[in-house]
Amino acid sequence: MTTAQTAPPPSMRLRELVFGAACAAALRASARLGIADALGDSPMSVADLAAAVKTEPRPLRRLLRALSCYGVFAERPDGTFAHTDMSRLLREDDPHSLRNITLWCTEPWTWDAWPKLDEAVRTDHNVVEDLYGKEFFTYLNEDAPESATVFNRAMTTSSEQSARDVAAHLDLSGSTSVADIGGGQGHVVASLLDKYPSMHGSLLDLPRVIDNALPRLRDGDLAHRARIVPGDVRALVPVKSDVYIIKNVLEWDAESTARTLRNVIEAGGPGSRIVVIENLVDDTPSMRFSTAMDLLLLLNVGGAKHTTESMVGRLTEAGLVIDDIRPVNPYLHAFDCHVPG
Repeated sequence: MTTAQTAPPPSMRLRELVFGAACAAALRASARLGIADALGDSPMSVADLAAAVKTEPRPLRRLLRALSCYGVFAERPDGTFAHTDMSRLLREDDPHSLRNITLWCTEPWTWDAWPKLDEAVRTDHNVVEDLYGKEFFTYLNEDAPESATVFNRAMTTSSEQSARDVAAHLDLSGSTSVADIGGGQGHVVASLLDKYPSMHGSLLDLPRVIDNALPRLRDGDLAHRARIVPGDVRALVPVKSDVYIIKNVLEWDAESTARTLRNVIEAGGPGSRIVVIENLVDDTPSMRFSTAMDLLLLLNVGGAKHTTESMVGRLTEAGLVIDDIRPVNPYLHAFDCHVPG
């Protein structure tokens, strides 16, 4: 472990940070090659790993050695490599897998956009529209469908991993219906329907997204209590419900965020409950990740991760009354609101 005595001097640390792209690229390469999946519980030689993932041994060793400097894989004295707690998170079958998140944060468009961060900071305008001539999600769905698929998988992974925490956090015992707005495949609404056996739920998201809604919601054990609704939450929310969940959605530009909140408020009407769940840039345990994602949002949609203060501002400007703000887990906070009568 690095100590005050062994920590690199500022000049070396800055050099390491400048080469941060190399680390990101190494993680992406590892995820695409499936190295973590090929490496089992026992250490493996580079030759055996190379045969398993169909690479040349010498450059594979260089990749593994670079990653091991960050605690992703570990090189043993005999030259074999073993898993670490972090490298296991790159496995597809790990229950806490971050493989899809790793791929999403290093998709090809990100390498086009990051060099223009200074421009985005100067203008407070996203650069993706200038790069590709169209709005970000339009570009993804029309010109980069493979990247759109990676995005959907990453959002599904994130939602799946946090859905149980959200369900455990929320007390919906006085409600009969819940709507998951921009809810991806529907992990949050499914967890809530599991918790409340008499409740009905709706899932609203873009058609391409809900085409992959959980089978449980579509034609499985929850189908009789679930409604799947295609649509763009920024245009219309055609769902009437007691409670609306908006999780990791309000990160667009200010106008899109305001429009989405307005649509939800209009759909619910006075007395409806709206729970907004976000990870915040003033949320200390996840600061490095959330601030990096904040900059990425600046680049692609002109949006932003929120501070507690900015989130409160958005919600109150929309006309909501905030009843409670509490952490859901170490990286998510819930803003529990209602539409005043």
